[in-house]
Amino acid sequence: MVSNSSVAVQRQSELERIMVSVFTGVPCVVLLTINAIILFTLRSRQVFRETSRYVLLTNLLVADSLYLLVSQVLYIFANSRVLLSYPVCGTLILYAMLTESIFPLTLAEMSIERYVAVCFPLRHSSIVTMRSTAAAIAVVWAFSCVNVLICVVLMCQFPFEELDSLEMNANCNRFVALLTPVAAEYDRVYNIFVFSFSGLIIMFSFIAVMITARSTSTDRNSARKARSTVLLHMIQLGLGLSPRISLPVSVVLFQVMSWINYVRLMNVTYVLIMLLPRGLSPLIYGLRDQAIRPILLSNLCCGLTLSVKNQISS
Repeated sequence: MVSNSSVAVQRQSELERIMVSVFTGVPCVVLLTINAIILFTLRSRQVFRETSRYVLLTNLLVADSLYLLVSQVLYIFANSRVLLSYPVCGTLILYAMLTESIFPLTLAEMSIERYVAVCFPLRHSSIVTMRSTAAAIAVVWAFSCVNVLICVVLMCQFPFEELDSLEMNANCNRFVALLTPVAAEYDRVYNIFVFSFSGLIIMFSFIAVMITARSTSTDRNSARKARSTVLLHMIQLGLGLSPRISLPVSVVLFQVMSWINYVRLMNVTYVLIMLLPRGLSPLIYGLRDQAIRPILLSNLCCGLTLSVKNQISS
């Protein structure tokens, strides 16, 4: 017979899991709602649909929203202690990896667009066209898809036939899904390359724009705005890299903290490092843009009002 203390601990654990789901789920829903409103804003005007930097921003928003969605799904499964099969877990992880690598590469493209706009203003309209923008976005998605296909090949080298069951005995996450050491090492090297490559492009664009901003023959106001935009891209890239940087710290904390305190800390870290940077940076980008800001604020107020009404009515 289960003792009263055991029942109390179990109830406390269940209550805490519910609170964690609310703690992580509400910010995710709010951020996805904001992203949807920004996407609606970008698609509502023809000038946004036919301007390269807004098309690139749309691509970034789509990738970020899909990444937030699949990350939250995996987090709900882990918090609910739902064990998935290897094929289902692998599919979700590969989906997250696809959208994750879109993020830094698109930031690099957006920085290049600002670099061309400031450093080559007379040639900007001929270099940065809708065709070249669509081609750049296609290259990014194709490059990320090739990475996913390579990961699939490496993951399939695991001897699944030796397992008694395809059901996993641990929560689905990136490190469990990359079953072979070769796959894990490839994933690490790939991400180092992608973030380093994107970081170098953004840094080059920032330095070039900053140098050009000091030229007397350049529109300094436009160059200053472009410099601030590229700097924002650099900050976004750093925030996107923060989960990778925090991984060694979390390993050390796992060794020195109790399990329950470690899990609680990871819940807070998930919201602060995974959700908020991916969700808030597009909003900041949209509010900084004078062309988007008035339309976005109008749509946000309407959208948030409807969201609150729906929550009250439900």
